[in-house]
Amino acid sequence: MHILLIAATPFEIQPTIDALKAVAQKEAPAAILIGGVGGISTTWSLMRQIGRDRPDLIIQAGIAGSLIDRKPGTVFVIDEEELADLGVWEEGGFRSLFDLRLAGANEFPFSNGRLTNPYPGLLELTGLEHARGMTVNEITTDVRRIARFQQNTKAVVESMEGGPLHYVCLRENIPFLQIRSISNVIGTRDKTKWDIPLAITRLNEELGALIRRLGSTAASIFESSNH
Repeated sequence: MHILLIAATPFEIQPTIDALKAVAQKEAPAAILIGGVGGISTTWSLMRQIGRDRPDLIIQAGIAGSLIDRKPGTVFVIDEEELADLGVWEEGGFRSLFDLRLAGANEFPFSNGRLTNPYPGLLELTGLEHARGMTVNEITTDVRRIARFQQNTKAVVESMEGGPLHYVCLRENIPFLQIRSISNVIGTRDKTKWDIPLAITRLNEELGALIRRLGSTAASIFESSNH
């Protein structure tokens, strides 16, 4: 099984990188791709790597903010993503790409306006709590936008790269997982309330356990309920 592990920055998955280097003389269980911060860099990096060496599975891992009150170090697997700021803010509100009728909410790869992971076996294999994610192009701090996201998206996790992963993998028909560890509750950037070291530790604990499980699991986990 050829697994590609992608993260926005190396420090988020450094413990896993170190562990993989330790077995590099043997057959490494996963290849590493640092895709960069944000959707544009992630999309380019993924498509370039897929074109060079198409993987059987892509795992995206990283730390993230939470839209609900969850403790730092809580780790989720993301079952669906929303491109939360793709649209227009006007007249005190937000209209999405679908509200503007620039795309259909059920036009592939979207389902009800979201990018859904169609591999239930993979999601369950993680043993993690499922959560809805939202992708934005800036870290959200404005209380009005936070309230809008909480009410309209019902998302739990905010990232800047989750949506591109889901979009590319659905388009390319490649099984995928997105694993996110909470470092903070979104809002005012009071870093005294953040715990990035704990988030990274817990992320890599779960990531290492998942990679070990995948190494001993039959290919049937890749069966999709939608394909």
